[in-house]
Amino acid sequence: KSQVECLVSLFDTLVAKASSDFAGVGFNRVVFRDTLHSAFGMTDDVVLDRVFSVFDGDNDGCITVAEWVEGLGVLLRGTLDEKIKYCFQVYDLNGDGYISREEMFQMLKNSLLIQSADEEPDEGIKDLVEIALKKMDHDHDGKLSFTDFEKAVKDENLLLEAFGPCLPDLK
Repeated sequence: KSQVECLVSLFDTLVAKASSDFAGVGFNRVVFRDTLHSAFGMTDDVVLDRVFSVFDGDNDGCITVAEWVEGLGVLLRGTLDEKIKYCFQVYDLNGDGYISREEMFQMLKNSLLIQSADEEPDEGIKDLVEIALKKMDHDHDGKLSFTDFEKAVKDENLLLEAFGPCLPDLK
């Protein structure tokens, strides 16, 4: 109960700070992104936008107190199953229920720093996508269903954030 009260108190502070169309009800993408950036060090714009979309359950562009508490509950205290569902939703960019090669490519392209000048950066990312599919695509249909993703993560927990950091680090 005290943890929920703490989240609600933080929510109220953020709403008061936000001068937006949602004043009193919630806050927008900008306040959300700033908060996750400062609290958890999340910097990837694509990931932050996707996390906002997952939190914003009714897709109205406003994070309400219920969405805030539920979303942070998963981020901070969620079970492995809840985190698997959350990460899958973040990586499923178009919301079609699959993580396609293109979606993997986009997520990896944004989250990886390519150092080598010898190799075309996109080639290395394409290779990583193929490796990920080989490891995770259990039904061999060329894309990851939720079932594929869930099985891969349960077999190897490190794959939970395979396509980019979308959970706070342990600190």
